[in-house]
Amino acid sequence: MIAPEEILLTALRALRRNKIRSLLTVLGMIIGVAAVIAMFAVGTGAQVRITERFASMGSNLLVVFPGSSRSGGVRGGGGTLPTLTLEDAEAVLRECPAVADVAPRVSGRTQVVYGNANWSTSTVGSTASLLSIRNWTLESGRNFTESDQRSAAKVCILGATVAAELFGGEDPLGKIVRVNKIPMTVVGLLAAKGSSAAGSDQDDMVLVPVTTAMKRLFGARFPGKIQDMTIQAKSAAEIAAAESQITDLLTRRHRIRPGEENDFTVRNLSEIMEAAQEGARIMSLLLAAVASVSLLVGGIGIMNIMLVSVTERTREIGIRAAVGARRADILLQFLAEALLLSLAGGILGICTGAGGAFLISHFADWPAVIAPESVALAFGFSAAIGVFFGFYPAWKASRLNPIEALRYE
Repeated sequence: MIAPEEILLTALRALRRNKIRSLLTVLGMIIGVAAVIAMFAVGTGAQVRITERFASMGSNLLVVFPGSSRSGGVRGGGGTLPTLTLEDAEAVLRECPAVADVAPRVSGRTQVVYGNANWSTSTVGSTASLLSIRNWTLESGRNFTESDQRSAAKVCILGATVAAELFGGEDPLGKIVRVNKIPMTVVGLLAAKGSSAAGSDQDDMVLVPVTTAMKRLFGARFPGKIQDMTIQAKSAAEIAAAESQITDLLTRRHRIRPGEENDFTVRNLSEIMEAAQEGARIMSLLLAAVASVSLLVGGIGIMNIMLVSVTERTREIGIRAAVGARRADILLQFLAEALLLSLAGGILGICTGAGGAFLISHFADWPAVIAPESVALAFGFSAAIGVFFGFYPAWKASRLNPIEALRYE
């Protein structure tokens, strides 16, 4: 029995004799492994980005908005009928034990003017609790007070984009801006938050007290109504209980009888995040499955070249058998050559895939996460392909008759 190191050295010498052919043989494996590594890296990066974007919205969140309704057999979309009130939000906070905080919301597009600068942006009316629920922090200034809410005070908090567009490098605190021609004092400046899960600029906004928005800015559009409310459960374990309590409470308050459709909808943002992550994971697996076809093509290429090599080296096989080499030795030698080709393709493919993933990350501003599991999977798969597709040529070489092999021209 030939020693394993002697088998490897013999295989390496055989591959070195045909360097160009060996390189072209492993090209399919390089492309296949690189594609699998890059797709897994980009897919994992997408899941990380989704998690980061949803984390910036807060944790343990539920959103309640006016739900679908039927009128004369016609079904309206969510949010088409303003059925929620500020009193509903106050009742949810007061009567639902699993709820930690509530932030009602009224919003609309407004024109904000300061001096000669003006900016069209989204103005959101809410309570002071919105900042803590959404994990938003103030860079400077203060949050709204109870007095601001009760008196519908003409005060506002600017997002970073609005502050930059209107004030440039000037400190906006204490300045007067006109929001839809209504003068308001800037009392706070939000810290930059970046893009939302939907890709919109979360810094392009102005916050005002919800009562100010309802009475002074959007009163005619939403008389006594709010658009939705963001609710934070006390913990992740109490999200389901909070959802049930909110549904029961609003059903009673809106006098919805059994069998009637609710005029509101409760959405669990954790479920939406999990659905988005699952979608990204499935897409990543789908792309990796498509890329793995290249691995099979590479394996077929290895088998084809090994069959050619067996034919070319028939006399060499006959000589080795004549001097005492056993069938197992010949089988292991050719199997080792196929395995070395496949592993070389796997290693080069991993390096190429990692480089490609980081290039995609750089140019597309998209994170690329190369998990050790994906590297181990690609390496193991390439080794398995080498053994699988290299076995038949090796077996064929080991079964050659030594006398006929020596006569082969």
